[in-house]
Amino acid sequence: MADVAREAGVSLMTVSRAVNGKDEISDETRQRIQAVISRLGYRPSGIARSLATNHTSTIGLVVLDNTNPFFSEIARGVEQVAYETGYKVFLCNTDENIEREAEMLHSLEEKRVDGIIVGGSRLDDGPLYAGLRSHPAAVLVNRVLSYGSFGTVLVDDDYGTRRAVEHLIEAGHRAIGFLAGPPRSYSGQIRAAAYRTTLKAAGLTVRADWELGGAPTVAGGQETALRLLRDHPELTALFCYNDLSAVGALQACAALGRAVPDDVAIVGFDDIAMAAMVTPALTTCRVPAYMMGRQAMDLLLAHICGCCDECENIVFQPELVVRASAPRRSPTYSGSPVSG
Repeated sequence: MADVAREAGVSLMTVSRAVNGKDEISDETRQRIQAVISRLGYRPSGIARSLATNHTSTIGLVVLDNTNPFFSEIARGVEQVAYETGYKVFLCNTDENIEREAEMLHSLEEKRVDGIIVGGSRLDDGPLYAGLRSHPAAVLVNRVLSYGSFGTVLVDDDYGTRRAVEHLIEAGHRAIGFLAGPPRSYSGQIRAAAYRTTLKAAGLTVRADWELGGAPTVAGGQETALRLLRDHPELTALFCYNDLSAVGALQACAALGRAVPDDVAIVGFDDIAMAAMVTPALTTCRVPAYMMGRQAMDLLLAHICGCCDECENIVFQPELVVRASAPRRSPTYSGSPVSG
């Protein structure tokens, strides 16, 4: 800036006014300064500006797995709104590791981001609250805290799970297994509870040995489904924590020679793009992940601006999408179904 001022024959304050679009200088002076700026290739220092304004125009986005299409879509929604409003996004991948998640929350604090969005945190409430409150503004996606002034963007996991399990029951299934998610998953806990409640409401047996947790990935779903179906060949349907684990369950059924959906019906959750591409195409609960990302960024901006009184919690309702892996018909069993 000093070089620009010297070349243009003006003060540092005049250059600052020209750069920041202030009206206190003449058009002739502004044009002369802009010509020098172009010739010298001057760019304002973002670091200096952030120190002066206490505002960096950056936000942090922390996700569990950036290779998971669900979180990729959330990130795309966040980034689009950030771009539209002049913000840059630091994307942090925790890889389902709670130590890494805590470290990233601290690292983003050191970067002086204006706010953070945390997707599906695996931290306990205490450490998560401590990590969030050190930031000027924070929004949680698919996670809630009973204390602290943080916005939340949620999926109605209870509703989605009930619709999925009811669909299987209406198709004639009585032995329905559950490929559960990670034990620290907030959504996984809600879905597990809703799975059991729906079975009970239909007068069916709830068996702990028909539930098995695993990694929310294709490999994790395949491993979990293989174990569950080998131990319990009586199962005629599987409700899966997410679509990735459901795709893994399809692979497990193929390896075991169990036809889908005639021998085993499979239902996933999220409706990622892959769900419609596999064979047979997945029945699943559609979650608008991109819109969740947009809403999370809008909510964070409201918190940053201090105008979030009426937008603290946003809940998206999943939509059951019926495809070939669990159609609306009674299944053809290779054996007799287990009654409730």
